Amino acid sequence: MVGERIRLIDTPPGPARVHVERPSGATTRGSVVVSHGAGGGIDAADLVALRALVADGWTYVRVEQPWRVAGKKVATPPKTLDAAWIPLLATLMRGRWALPRPLVVGGRSAGARVACRTSAEVAADAVLALSFPLHPPGNPERSRASEAQLALDAGLPLAVIQGERDLFGGPEEVRAALGPVPTVTAVPGDHSLARGAAQVLVAARKWLGGLPA
Repeated sequence: MVGERIRLIDTPPGPARVHVERPSGATTRGSVVVSHGAGGGIDAADLVALRALVADGWTYVRVEQPWRVAGKKVATPPKTLDAAWIPLLATLMRGRWALPRPLVVGGRSAGARVACRTSAEVAADAVLALSFPLHPPGNPERSRASEAQLALDAGLPLAVIQGERDLFGGPEEVRAALGPVPTVTAVPGDHSLARGAAQVLVAARKWLGGLPA
């Protein structure tokens, strides 16, 4: 691992903070760029566990959305999250320090929703969704499956790693909503994935290892 570089990137809703970790050596596998949930940050257990991907040759980037950088406790509306994410990815993919491809975008919970909604617009090569919030707890009729479907409609590989006791939609609910195409993996725990962080890393490694170079 080369070491973590932290930088601010201006976006229309305000500056976002990115934490970039690159593998040592000349050969890289690609890039994984993730963001956090609507009430947490990049110190979530699953996002921290995925830092080990750097040892596999992946450049790993954790993004703090502008609302977090501004010190707010709760996320701003989805359209503002997308408005920050799209130009931020454009910045990360150009210039001297451009991230290597293939580009895997993702995140946990609200971050997974952002990645799915914008996957085609940011020209992603695949999507990694952690704790995708299929519906609000107790309200399965308010499905957000259409957001994940956008990634599938774009022809992108999609992996969903879901806690077995996730009140926002368990693994079987996700499979039923999205069909057989995405890779859906059940891990121990609830929506936070705190108890299943090690298994998240195992599942992500297996899926990433099967992606085209």
